Amino acid sequence: MESERAVLALAALAQATRLQAFRILVQHEPEGLPAGELARLLEVPQNTLSSHLSVLARAGLVSSIRHSRSIVYRADLMAFQEVALFLVRDCCGGRPEVCAPLIASLTPCCPPTRKEKSRA
Repeated sequence: MESERAVLALAALAQATRLQAFRILVQHEPEGLPAGELARLLEVPQNTLSSHLSVLARAGLVSSIRHSRSIVYRADLMAFQEVALFLVRDCCGGRPEVCAPLIASLTPCCPPTRKEKSRA
């Protein structure tokens, strides 16, 4: 990832409503959320939300798909991962112990569950 894309993504998230919208969309992955429902949750007018979602989309952090009369928005978790990795990729300067606490804190809050093998 080049610096320009990282700056665009970070700038998009550097506004309270957009950050909150992105966080809500992350919580609703992978189904996404209709724009009207997102506006209701954020308590903002739909036209205001539309402007914020446009900024997030230009930054590559959200995508949308039309379902009948509504538009469903989704967080692009891979794009966000690229931004996060861009920020920490060279943080330790070859000394992994410096970044160990950061890496440990990035452990997912909801680790994937393993499927139990049936014993028959």
